[in-house]
Amino acid sequence: MTAITENYQAIVISFVTAILLFVAAGIGSLVLGTFLAALRVGPVAIMRRAAGVYVTSVRNIPLLVVLLFLYYAGPKIGVTFRFVDIVIPTGWGDIRMTNAFATAVVGLTLYTACFVCEAIRSGINAVPVGQAEAARAIGLPFAGVMRQVVLPQAFRAALPPLASTQIALLKNTTVAIAITVLETAYQLKQLTDANPGDRWWLLAVFAGGFVLLVEIVSFASNRMERRWRVAR
Repeated sequence: MTAITENYQAIVISFVTAILLFVAAGIGSLVLGTFLAALRVGPVAIMRRAAGVYVTSVRNIPLLVVLLFLYYAGPKIGVTFRFVDIVIPTGWGDIRMTNAFATAVVGLTLYTACFVCEAIRSGINAVPVGQAEAARAIGLPFAGVMRQVVLPQAFRAALPPLASTQIALLKNTTVAIAITVLETAYQLKQLTDANPGDRWWLLAVFAGGFVLLVEIVSFASNRMERRWRVAR
């Protein structure tokens, strides 16, 4: 227990970093995934195929490979985030958002967006075709049909798979250890290496922290699902 009491500030910072990764990548993946889903059901054949190729390709590549490619090969082709250097002071220490953090956000966004796309596409398919046809009949363009008629209902139908995707994203933040982001997995490794006698206590604390975070996300998604079901 000594390792926990003496390093609780570092543990808190690691969880805050993981939460920031989750929030940033979650928002990014929802935006990109929605755009990809719209392309996949859109009227332009070449865009449908391009979105389909992207989703099929990226979701079958391990997340670790995506992050390593962006971090090590990205700068060689001009893709770099070295301009990112943000320090957020807190009562437990500084949270640093550096090149590695930005790379992790982009990698997690690109990867998770594929699963978000498929979840939203399943929601779009659940919307009665007649509603979209009626919207087109009154002169709405494709973007208007999607924004005003289809997507609001699709999000409601897709909420359960979207929640599962976001929970998976929360757990996937630990993969950022591969590019030295100072999140939970990185901090756990550092502390267990320095305090082998407290290894099981440390594992229990970090595992318990993730269980708590997952339960919070699950609770929020269940509340939203019940509320939207009534509204519908």
